[in-house]
Amino acid sequence: MESFGFSLEPVAPFRLDLTVWALRRRPENSIDRWDGLAYRRLLVVQKIPLEVEVVQTGPPDTPRLHATVTGIKIPPGAESFLVSTLTRMPGTNRDLAGFYGFVERHPKLNALATRFRGVKPPQFPTLFEALVNAVSCQQLSLVVGILLLNRLASAFGVPFSNQEEHPHAFPLPEELSALEPGALRPLGFSLRKAGAVAGKQVGQGELETLDNEAVVARLGKLRGIGRWSAEYVLPRGLGRLDVFPADDVGARNGLRGRLELPGALNYEAVRRSIAPWNAYGGLIYFHLLLKGLGEAGCL
Repeated sequence: MESFGFSLEPVAPFRLDLTVWALRRRPENSIDRWDGLAYRRLLVVQKIPLEVEVVQTGPPDTPRLHATVTGIKIPPGAESFLVSTLTRMPGTNRDLAGFYGFVERHPKLNALATRFRGVKPPQFPTLFEALVNAVSCQQLSLVVGILLLNRLASAFGVPFSNQEEHPHAFPLPEELSALEPGALRPLGFSLRKAGAVAGKQVGQGELETLDNEAVVARLGKLRGIGRWSAEYVLPRGLGRLDVFPADDVGARNGLRGRLELPGALNYEAVRRSIAPWNAYGGLIYFHLLLKGLGEAGCL
């Protein structure tokens, strides 16, 4: 085995634990792993699986992260690739000073921001993974969606070694796009979802040049991607912090509880309710997710 390490200095404040939970969403997630001290994930660099372990070695106001990378072989350029990936995924370079200043004028938001101070908005390492997550979790419970993703990684992701208990990486686009939709049926994907997962091909660079509405329209042309999925991808795949996924039932319920509103909210009601805070819709979405995880006893 070969290994190397490097350090990152996130923009303060930063808490790895909260950020990892906002990324992994459920304790059953076997792709993004957290043991209470270290975050672990298998990432593929030049088709070589590398086990990455990240720990926080400094407090939230002077944060420092240390990453240890292990693999059978370390390919050239691995460190620069992983530094970039581990900056983007946990959002370590995102400065949220404007958000913290904003919520001081909004007591209901400020209580939430104070409780989860240090969380950063996480992103999946690739747009492809964000799209597959969206397809897997749409119209199902999040628990079932995470189970499908675990099965997908175990069946088609690159393993760290030939030992069965070792983790698998998230499948690469070429690994899934070559499959027939029927290959995913045994994992629990419906025929429609199976076709959508196997066929996700879209350029991240193309979408990054478009505004939010244009991204939703562009993604809506892909089979299996509707408004819910496209708005889910905006914060989690492209880092758009001004988007609150208004079709997300869990996010709606969390917003209704935070605002103490009577009755259920529909899409337009969510958009109206979030309008005064729209610039930070994605951040509010992640904070409400953590609130729900806290109530479920995960944090």
